[in-house]
Amino acid sequence: MRVVRPHPAGSFGPSTMPRDRFALSGYRPVWLFAMFDLPVKTQAQRRRYAQFRKLLLKDGFCQMQYSVYARYCPSEEAAQVHRDLVRAGLPDEGQVRLLAVTDRQFGKMENYVGKRRRETEEAPKQLMLF
Repeated sequence: MRVVRPHPAGSFGPSTMPRDRFALSGYRPVWLFAMFDLPVKTQAQRRRYAQFRKLLLKDGFCQMQYSVYARYCPSEEAAQVHRDLVRAGLPDEGQVRLLAVTDRQFGKMENYVGKRRRETEEAPKQLMLF
């Protein structure tokens, strides 16, 4: 039989573990947005636009609107990896903006199609492996 003794004052055990260090929070996961406006007047510009769009899709971004893509990241550190990948694939022309918002902020977004409100997308339920 195992005897469980109380932990000395100031030490951490299962009952005294600081919960805020390990609790899941709405502020830890982030949604990374890539918003862009690229020129498409010439064949070369259209090709570069398509390459950039495919880079986003291959990296797990989903199209939310025309030229607005978003990707769920379980942490700010994971979002940094995807920011770096997008930066490496930036086209020479046009404008690209990257914006990270917390999962909680994302959940407060209002989504309308016409005058009808639609539910905001939910975070992926499965574990994402990199």
